Amino acid sequence: MENQYTYYKPEPDDMNGMNEETPKPKKNRKVPKPVKLVCAGVAFGLVASVTFQTGNYVGTKVFGTTTTNGKTAKTAQTVNGAKLTTSSSSTGTSDVATIAKNAMPSIVSITNMSVQEVQSFFGGTQQQESTSVGSGIIIGQTDSELLILTNNHVVEGNEKLTVSFVDNESVEANVKGTDSTKDLAVVAVKISDVKDSTMDEIAVATMGDSSKLEVGEQVVAIGNALGYGQSVTSGIVSATERTLDGYEGGTLIQTDAAINPGNSGGALLNSNGEVIGINTAKVATDSVEGMGYAIPISDASDTIQNLMNQETKTKVSEAEQGYLGIQGVDVSDESAKMYNMPTGVYISDVVKNGGAQQAGLTKGSVITGLEGTTISDMNSLKEQLQYYRVGDKVKVTVQVPGNNGEYTEKTVEVTLGSKS
Repeated sequence: MENQYTYYKPEPDDMNGMNEETPKPKKNRKVPKPVKLVCAGVAFGLVASVTFQTGNYVGTKVFGTTTTNGKTAKTAQTVNGAKLTTSSSSTGTSDVATIAKNAMPSIVSITNMSVQEVQSFFGGTQQQESTSVGSGIIIGQTDSELLILTNNHVVEGNEKLTVSFVDNESVEANVKGTDSTKDLAVVAVKISDVKDSTMDEIAVATMGDSSKLEVGEQVVAIGNALGYGQSVTSGIVSATERTLDGYEGGTLIQTDAAINPGNSGGALLNSNGEVIGINTAKVATDSVEGMGYAIPISDASDTIQNLMNQETKTKVSEAEQGYLGIQGVDVSDESAKMYNMPTGVYISDVVKNGGAQQAGLTKGSVITGLEGTTISDMNSLKEQLQYYRVGDKVKVTVQVPGNNGEYTEKTVEVTLGSKS
């Protein structure tokens, strides 16, 4: 069992001066630049994205999901006025236990089966199956699907996704939408595949307001630590609006609640038992303890809403897959700032008579979206194209450069062609 995901690991030079007087905290303060982002995940086999996701209910009012089929998951209970404490008193233990008990029905485990190309013993490459595990949050329900929030890196590269509920029943799931920049994804499970007894056990989680968090406020983290099953840790909010090099999705919540491999994507709960963050990373070094990070749920709500409303995707075979007909180069956040251009995929060339050329896409433009999903690099573009066949029409969002160096956003419909 190998941990391969995101931790921030400072270089030795970053630790110099840590015993000196610390300046007054500022908003949006960055962790030292050499610190590297690593997601907390557990992989079984060669590769794997593992994360935990926990239930988060934004419900009809926020996410606009409804159900009328009579097969409905209940809403997770919250604990009004519960006071969390790290002491060994029975009161503190009871409070955390109550919050965890109420949240558990909203939390699922996610297994990602993928196929990786690896170096063979005799030279060359071969394909090998790999499994990773994570967690997810039940955030809504439609007439036909349960919607589950997780991290993008949990589902990335999947050949097959399996969701396991609180009663250990498992069903197959499909990706609904992903955002690699914010490291968010929504997967869907067909309600017809879920047993009635399981529907009675699970719940849609309750969403909190992360914008109201205060430093020092107590929180609870739940996730599938090390792939051993759901575990609970507690701590405080150490800081808000943290920025970390390697994560370009915005600011993060910092907490000292233990975030272990496999916790990535799990729920960070407030004292009412409401989800206020999605656990995603930690600092990993012998010199640092208790520095975990979560994506603020309120900051992510618009993205989640968009992902929930996308069409559920099923991968097509490689022989059927459609192609844009471009050659591209990644535009990283650093390159974008250096050259004053948008992040995404820079079109370095277009294939003659390919779909992109026929739709009017030209060299020099930057692809930033495909069918409502953010495109941050070639990997994310290839990932999205795996769901579309030759002849399918897709809407591509591009930034087109003008004579003055400014970029103008444009959406183009491209008919996908075959691989040239």
